[in-house]
Amino acid sequence: MQSQHAAKRPASPSSDGPLVDVGQAEAALVEHYPRLVRLAYLMLPPEQGGRSRRVLTAHALVQRALPRGRTAAPAIPAQPRQSADGRAAHAARSGRRPDRAAQAARPTRADDEDGGPGYALVRLQVVRTALRACPSRRRGARRRRAGLSALPPLPPLLPQVWGLRLFPRSGGAEELALEQRLSALSGPARAAWVLRGPERLSDDDVRAVLTDAGAADAAGALREADRVPAEYRLLGSPAFDPCSLQARPTDLVRRRRRLKAALAAGAALVVCGALFGLPDDGWGPDGAAAPPYALNRAAQAALDPGKLTRVSPAVWKSSARTDFSVWPARGDLAGDTGLLRRALAVWARPGERVRVSATPGTPSGGPAGPPQLLYAGTVDNARVVILHDGLRITRYAEPLDGAEGAALDFARVDGADRAGASALVLGRSDGNVRYLTAPWVRSAGARDLREPGADTADLSLADGVTSPLAGPVPKPGSCTSWNVLELTDDTGTRLVTDLGELVPAVLTSGRPGAAGKAGEAGEAGEAGEAGEAGEAGEAGEAAGAEALRTWSPFACSLASMRSAGVRSVNAWAFAEQPLPDASGSAAWVCTRAETWQGGGTRVLAQFHTPGAPVGAVAAQAEDVPQCGEREPRVLAGVLWKSGAGTWYLLAAGSRGTTSVTATGGVEGTAQGNLLTLEAGQGAQADLEGTLENGDPVTGLR
Repeated sequence: MQSQHAAKRPASPSSDGPLVDVGQAEAALVEHYPRLVRLAYLMLPPEQGGRSRRVLTAHALVQRALPRGRTAAPAIPAQPRQSADGRAAHAARSGRRPDRAAQAARPTRADDEDGGPGYALVRLQVVRTALRACPSRRRGARRRRAGLSALPPLPPLLPQVWGLRLFPRSGGAEELALEQRLSALSGPARAAWVLRGPERLSDDDVRAVLTDAGAADAAGALREADRVPAEYRLLGSPAFDPCSLQARPTDLVRRRRRLKAALAAGAALVVCGALFGLPDDGWGPDGAAAPPYALNRAAQAALDPGKLTRVSPAVWKSSARTDFSVWPARGDLAGDTGLLRRALAVWARPGERVRVSATPGTPSGGPAGPPQLLYAGTVDNARVVILHDGLRITRYAEPLDGAEGAALDFARVDGADRAGASALVLGRSDGNVRYLTAPWVRSAGARDLREPGADTADLSLADGVTSPLAGPVPKPGSCTSWNVLELTDDTGTRLVTDLGELVPAVLTSGRPGAAGKAGEAGEAGEAGEAGEAGEAGEAGEAAGAEALRTWSPFACSLASMRSAGVRSVNAWAFAEQPLPDASGSAAWVCTRAETWQGGGTRVLAQFHTPGAPVGAVAAQAEDVPQCGEREPRVLAGVLWKSGAGTWYLLAAGSRGTTSVTATGGVEGTAQGNLLTLEAGQGAQADLEGTLENGDPVTGLR
C-alpha cells in the first residue's frame, strides 16, 4: 500500500536551512544524546554484530556526528509538523490501528523539547552514517549468489570497552517480535519507520531526510516501512534503550590466551628489532635477501660463511664416492666472505627481486645446515657461487656492475654417480655455455651430435672451468646441429648435453637392462656386434662410433626434454625394417629420459627412413616401464607413404617379439618382430605382440 502525500517536497540540499556552528551542534548533541543514540540503535541492522557491538556502534555514530565547521542545517524542522489526527489518518491508510497511531503521536516529555536547527543537522548526520553502516540488499544478494557470506560490520574505533560486554536489558515477547519485524526491513525502511515514530516527522519530511542522507529510493522506503505496525509505545522499553545497559565479562579463557599471544608477539618484535639493529661490523649486509624471519643456532650456522664445508682437492682420489660430495672448492672468489654471506642469505630468504628457478621435484627452501662450497668466482658478467647440501645443487649469481637483482637456481642431485656428477653449468651468455667439470675430468671438447663423423673441438680447462661452448639451441622449424660436451677421464669418454638446467643430462646408447648382464645396457664400452632381430649393438657408450650414428637423426628430439629435471637419456636402436617398394631400410629407435626425481620419465619411439634429415616420433608415453631397465622391450607402429603413393602400416617390436598383430582400422598378423600391411590414409590401429615366453606386449602410445 502506498502512502499518500499532500504535496511533493523537492529533495532540497541542506544549504536551504540556517547556518549552524560547532557549538550549537555540540549543545544539541549533548542535550539530546539519549534520543540520538536510540535513533541510531534502531536504524542499525539488529541481526549483525550482536547487541554489544550494535550498542557501541550506535554511540560511535552519534559521537562522530559533529560538523567540522559552520554548516547549513537541513530545511526540515526538528519538531513534528503532523498532528495526532493526521498521523491517525495516515495509520488508517496504512492499515494500522488508529488508537495505536494516536497513542504513538503523543510525545513523551523527554522528546517534547525542540532541538532546533542544531539538532536537525546532527540527526541528519546520524541517519546518513547509519545508512552507510547498513549492508545493501543488492550487494548482499550478489555475495550470496557468489557463494559468499555477508560481511559483518567493522567495530567502531571509539568508544571501546575492554573486558566487558555492554547490551540493553532483555524485553518481553512484544519487544522481541517488533525487533524481528524491524530486522526484516532494509536500512532506509528502518530509518523511515523510526523517523515517523520517535521523531514524529511527516512522510514529506521523512522522505526529505532520507534523500539528504543518501537513500536511493525514499518513497520505496516509506512503502516498505508500512509493513511494520506503529507500535511506538514499545520503544520506551529498556530493550530499546542503548543508554541503559547491563554489563557482563567477555570470554575469560579466550582473553587469557590472547594476552599470552600478545606478550609472545611483543617479545618476538623486541628480538627482531635487536637483530635488525646489529652494527655494520657484525654479520654485514645480505644483498638481495629478504628480512630474516627465524634465527636459531642451526639457521645461523647455515648462514655463516665461515662454517661452509670445503673439501681438499685430493679427497676424490682416495674416496669410495665419486659424486659432488668430493668436489673441492674452486674459483677466484672462494675467499670472498661478503659474496658467500650474500649467497647464503639469499638462499635462505630470497627477496622479491631474486629470480628463483628449480627443476621439477626439487625443494627450494634454505639449507638445513652449513652446505658445501663447490665454486665461487667470476663468470662472464656475474659473480657466481655454487653450493651443495647433499640433496641439491644451488647456484647464486649477482651482476658485476652492482645492479639490483640476483638469480637463484636449484637442481636435485641426490644419488648422483660418476657420470651424473661429471659437470655443472656455471653460466649462459650470448648463446654460449660455460661448465664446471669434476676434478677427475682430464679433458673437455665440443661435438655436434648431428655430425657423427666430425672431429671433436678441444675446450680449454682452467681450474675446472671450460671455455665457452655454443649451446644446443636449434632454430624454430629446423635442426641442423646439436652441440654437446665431451668429457674424458680415467674410465673413458662420455657425452653430456645442456637441457636448460644446472646439471647437464648424460647421453647413453644401447639396449637397457641390469648392469653386468650380457647384452644389457651399460654406460661405458665400445659398440658390440649387431644383435638379433635388427637391433643395433648391445650397450655402448654414447661417445662410441656406433652410438653417435644412432643418435645423429634423433639428436633434435632432446629439445622436447628441456627443463624436466632429466638425469640421463638413452637411445636404443631396437629394430631395422625393410621398406616396401624397394625403398631401403628404416631404423626404429627408442629414447628414454630418466629424471632425478624418479617419476616423469619420457619415452619416444622414433622412426627414421633413408634420406630423411631427422627421425619422426611414432609414439610417446610418460611414466611407463617400456624401453627401460625394468622392461627392456618396446612395440610401436607408424603410417608411412611410399614413393609410389601407397600407404602402409609399419610396426616393429624389440628383440624377443615372436608375432605382431594389428586390429581396428588395419587388421593383420605377422610372425617375428616386424609387421607391414597396406592401409588407408589416416587409418588407426591397435598393436599387440607376443614375446618368446608367451607374455603380451602392447604398442607404445
